[in-house]
Amino acid sequence: MQQKMEPPILPPPPLPPQIQQTIIIIERKSQLVSLLLTFFLGPLGLLYSTVIGGIINIVIWGVAFIFGILTFGLGLLIFPLLWIICIVWGAIAVSSYNKSQMSGLIRP
Repeated sequence: MQQKMEPPILPPPPLPPQIQQTIIIIERKSQLVSLLLTFFLGPLGLLYSTVIGGIINIVIWGVAFIFGILTFGLGLLIFPLLWIICIVWGAIAVSSYNKSQMSGLIRP
């Protein structure tokens, strides 16, 4: 009788090299949201852009309000200037935040 010969068992072929894909998600803040919040809410809207800046502006607004009361309303004329400062501060803070988030992605 003839024996049936089995083919030799070979190891499986090597797998092709895997390409590792890295997905980076960065958190960015919106300039438009910052401008709208500071325009409508003043220093409270600034808390979106920068918490420290918002707290500083809330204190400044409180001092300006007390000064306005002590000067029988004359000191309240400074509020439009403080409002503009809040809007500009918020825009600069968001821009700075977004740049710092992007700089972490750039590797030398």
